[in-house]
Amino acid sequence: MQDTHPLQHEDSLAASHAELFRQADPAFAHWAEGYGPIRHAARTQVRVHEMAQLLVTQRRTCEAANVYRVLAAADRVAAAAMWLTVHMTYASSVRCDGMPLAAEDFKRVPEGHTGGSLNMVPAYIGYLAANSLTAHTRAWVMGQGHSVAGIEACNLLVGNLLPVQAERYDTTEAGLTRFVNDFYSYALTPDGTPASPLGSHVSANTAGGISEGGYLGFTELQYVHMPLPGERLVAFLSDGAFEEQRGSDWAPRWWRAEDSGLVAPIMVLNGRRIEQRSTMQQLGGVAWLQEHLRNNGFDPIAIDGTDPAAFAWAIFTMEDRQQACAAAVQRGDMVYPAHLHYTIAEAPKGFGFPGAGTNDAHNLPLGANPRTDAQARRRFNEGTALLHVAPDELRAAVAALNLHEVQGRPREKDHILATRSVPAIVTPELPAAPSAGSLASPMDGIDAAFQAVVRRNSHLRVRVGNPDELRSNRMGGTLDILKHRVVSPEPGVSESITGSVITALNEEAVVSAALANKGGLNLVVSYEAFAAKMLGALRQEILFARHLALAGRPPKWLSVVTVATSHAWENGKNEQSHQDPTFGETLLGEMGDTSRVLFPCDWNTAQAALLAAYVTHGQFWSMVVPKRPLPVRASPAQAQRLVKDGAMMIRNDAQARVLFVAIGAYQLQEALLAADRLAARGVPVALSYVLEPGRFRMPRDSAESTVTASDAEIARLFPPEIFARVILTHTRPEPMVGLLRRLDTGPARTRTLGFISRGGTLDVNGMLFANRSTWAHAVAAAAETLGQALDSVLDPAEIDSVRGCGDPHVLFDAR
Repeated sequence: MQDTHPLQHEDSLAASHAELFRQADPAFAHWAEGYGPIRHAARTQVRVHEMAQLLVTQRRTCEAANVYRVLAAADRVAAAAMWLTVHMTYASSVRCDGMPLAAEDFKRVPEGHTGGSLNMVPAYIGYLAANSLTAHTRAWVMGQGHSVAGIEACNLLVGNLLPVQAERYDTTEAGLTRFVNDFYSYALTPDGTPASPLGSHVSANTAGGISEGGYLGFTELQYVHMPLPGERLVAFLSDGAFEEQRGSDWAPRWWRAEDSGLVAPIMVLNGRRIEQRSTMQQLGGVAWLQEHLRNNGFDPIAIDGTDPAAFAWAIFTMEDRQQACAAAVQRGDMVYPAHLHYTIAEAPKGFGFPGAGTNDAHNLPLGANPRTDAQARRRFNEGTALLHVAPDELRAAVAALNLHEVQGRPREKDHILATRSVPAIVTPELPAAPSAGSLASPMDGIDAAFQAVVRRNSHLRVRVGNPDELRSNRMGGTLDILKHRVVSPEPGVSESITGSVITALNEEAVVSAALANKGGLNLVVSYEAFAAKMLGALRQEILFARHLALAGRPPKWLSVVTVATSHAWENGKNEQSHQDPTFGETLLGEMGDTSRVLFPCDWNTAQAALLAAYVTHGQFWSMVVPKRPLPVRASPAQAQRLVKDGAMMIRNDAQARVLFVAIGAYQLQEALLAADRLAARGVPVALSYVLEPGRFRMPRDSAESTVTASDAEIARLFPPEIFARVILTHTRPEPMVGLLRRLDTGPARTRTLGFISRGGTLDVNGMLFANRSTWAHAVAAAAETLGQALDSVLDPAEIDSVRGCGDPHVLFDAR
């Protein structure tokens, strides 16, 4: 006779225990009945009973019945939120009495990410219930931002709204009808911004939202770095996003009780992407994921992903276990990495409504429009009837769940991560700068300044994102004081269990560590070419921060600095893959009031830019910085003025016939040489250096216009009477000349030199020559704009070299 499978025995035992609990406690029995499609598995019932007893023992509640009362209310609010979620997708009218909708009550064009949104309802309501049961408002973040409809529906029903929504929506029939019609209304204001405060993803109008969640996979990389000690975070993740950026498996490597709050990651595993099963589901689903998590230092917990109570229990249990692990480490009974507890919430995609578990569930689970299809209309009405909660019963449930006032805690819209506020740094005194004209690496300047900032602001948690080679990139001092975070330090290496440098050969993972640490001080250092891999993570943060500012709630966390070094012009020792200015070019495309892109030219401008960044809030400063020693050209005072104005005149001559505009350290070097040659040949020259090109663009909206230069400022820095202009740029010429249309005097009078996608294993001179950006090429371009013969400004051998038929070294020797 074959033995009973252990899990079958466990489930059988749980069922018998649950039956005893139901018989002994009417309040437990009332909750255990569930509501609508929400049912409580025997294992969940046993887990909840144990949690209730523990809450009583810990004196967080006076009796277990209070726990069951909250959870019974959660069932009803969850059913109502699922009911409202499907109305958001399909309906143009809402009937609070639950009567069937007619054809004309449906949208002409339904839209929504319905399946994922339905799955998020039990998860989010479980989060709200956990907060009520423990009298603690946790932070939350959701990686699958397209599932926001479920959260918006929950927030409306429980009254957890930001003013922009609270002024427009309520739970009357008219208010709910307005709410569902605003969803995917595509309405515009006169200035071209969305008129509806509801979006397809988490937005600045979503109560408690801190990330759009549009770029899948980044929340998985960030959540472990978000909370500070004493804070708690619930991170909702998805099995689809699990296939995205690598690095989420390393979360146990980074978490330390000494400088991190509690994290409760929950994967909603519905087994489907948009068109097919997820890879994880194809590999074995929950069982495969559990093994994978254990192999990577997690302690997986499987729950019923259709049950709000299961989520509440999971949050409570994960935190309890994580605190126990932290205590064991402090006692010396355990070493890092501590097991990070991780919940797998399995549920059919779109649970609770017809079409669940199918590919259609992702967007439109009915497969047809109820407005025009009678069968789809029948299925909608049957599905919503099962979810409907009578208004009086719903009001009572909401009151039982909303215990914020009696518990003296903030609403979830005001959780700690959504209201993060960090004062500007105390600006430190810097060591004496190298003497004017001496050679010094601008990256050494960054290193010295950052160390000073860290020491002067020791109260801030620091995260340095490092894809490798921090010391090679001349940040050795920073590395020595902050150290790589590891679980087993190697003797003689700058490593520590509690190090602040997050190092991995994964650009997405390390930039995420800095982006997530909004309660602290952040710096990311990368090769310029490989910083391009960070663009998705940065762009999502830039957009969300700007949307918050436009919504009247500008972020109050310190601006994040990303330094791109070992850049295109000086990384010739490697092949062309290492020579790419895309990073800065792309970020210049974002709005300049939030995305700041700077090209420091020396030690002092690099330091001034870094210090300026840390006295701002809610911005992203991306700095392209040379690491090779270069002449110190600006005094500290001039550098500060350059950061303030965005550009400065290096040479001004009232008789100037041509204006050089340099953007980038090596470009300034060549522009100075070109100016010297022209002056020596009788052509007076002016020269301006542009540190922050975005300041001189045509502003694209009123917010960007607050940071762009006025016409008077442009006239002062780039004299309009000088029509002949040569722009030498670190970037490719085309994006920069498009950006600087206000400086462009037309194709006949303005030439732009820059990276033209040529390179290889070359030195700096070789890179400049290959990309036709040497001083001699700049002189030739100036002659063309002036209509002047080349032989009046260049020697014959130099002309041959510029034309590509002579010896390149002639130009190098003439320096």
